Amino acid sequence: MDLTLAALLMLGFLLVALALGLWIGLALLVTGAAAIAFLTPAPVGVMAATAIWGDSNDWTLTALPMFLWMGEILYRTRVSDGLFRGLAPWLGGIPGRLLHVNVFGCAMFSAVCGSSTATCATVSRIALPELRKRGYPEPITIGSLAGAGTLGILFPPSIIMIVYAVAADVSILHLFIAGILPGLLVTALFSTYILGYGLARGDAIPRETGVTWRQRLRGLRDLAPCLVLIVGVIAGMFSGVATATEVGALGVLGALIIAALMGTLNWRTFIESAYSAVAVTCMIGLILQGSSVLSASMAFTGIPKALAQWVATMQLNPYVLIGALCVVYLILGTALEGVGMILLTTSIALPMVVAAGFDPLWFGIFIVIMTELSTLSPPVGFNLFVLQLMTGRDQLYVTRATIPFFLLLVVAVAILAVFPEIVTWLPKKVMAR
Repeated sequence: MDLTLAALLMLGFLLVALALGLWIGLALLVTGAAAIAFLTPAPVGVMAATAIWGDSNDWTLTALPMFLWMGEILYRTRVSDGLFRGLAPWLGGIPGRLLHVNVFGCAMFSAVCGSSTATCATVSRIALPELRKRGYPEPITIGSLAGAGTLGILFPPSIIMIVYAVAADVSILHLFIAGILPGLLVTALFSTYILGYGLARGDAIPRETGVTWRQRLRGLRDLAPCLVLIVGVIAGMFSGVATATEVGALGVLGALIIAALMGTLNWRTFIESAYSAVAVTCMIGLILQGSSVLSASMAFTGIPKALAQWVATMQLNPYVLIGALCVVYLILGTALEGVGMILLTTSIALPMVVAAGFDPLWFGIFIVIMTELSTLSPPVGFNLFVLQLMTGRDQLYVTRATIPFFLLLVVAVAILAVFPEIVTWLPKKVMAR
């Protein structure tokens, strides 16, 4: 069968399965199994079982439940509540004032969480009531929380990075390290926008009462639990004394100890955090397995190789290729969540990007930022859902509020495309040690 026709049939089958409401993991698995059955001479059962076992039998995947559990512990034991109290005394005196707490609070929590939606929900639950009570403009409050929540998957540890690293066969640890400078770049872009907003609309932002150094030092005490865990996780990664999985396990132990010392850990929160981590791990695992079968069927038919060769013959400018991929991922982001989007496209897009001269680590950060954009894209943007639920506003209102931060993420992609060293410099330094 012609490869173009085969690809269109598989795409059509997948879209129908998704439109019928089938779970993403099952839709991927059924599409892959159907492709093997009708487009190849291979036995479906043997091919599917081999693909699933080959991709699931990977020790690095054990990092996934560890980092998920660490974030759940911090969320459910309310250790993260000190973020607002700790940051507010230090940021209340600059233009934009406590709106900066949204950005830096999300950046800090993302360093111990790994999930965009969890970061957005946790910091919003803390900051939104405070900012409303003080009279901060609602649109910029909502937009900054939704936008900064995306940092949850850009700073290490990141669940999406683990998924990409497994799919692309790159080092999870090196990918974690590659995300640090881009994460700081996006944080700086968000904070600069809020700074500009504060200068231009200073009359709309309430004045904060004078803050003493005693209050600032007390704020550091509130920040200390999260700071200790962040430093521990980052030190474990940079020192090389532990693998990504071991760092995750140590992070879980650290979170449990901190929560116990603060008196917020009990049997109920322990069970709830473990249960939630297992549930999300199983959901991602099903998507991984479905993607394995689909990827095996595509590899057997030769579709990814043919597509890469076709793009190579077009001799596209590397930046045109990245621009085209941006459009594709923005469209996919309106219908798919991040894990499914990555697993569905990595085997096809990665060879093309590498052929264009980009590093696989760079492409990993690129696809993470595109996944961040999907969390702000209606109708399935999860960060939009979080802010809708917490504010009672409709999706159109929340979407309009997030547009500036959506555009800033696009600017970040452009900067990283022009200066890919922002991604690759730090991992190379660490690897050279």
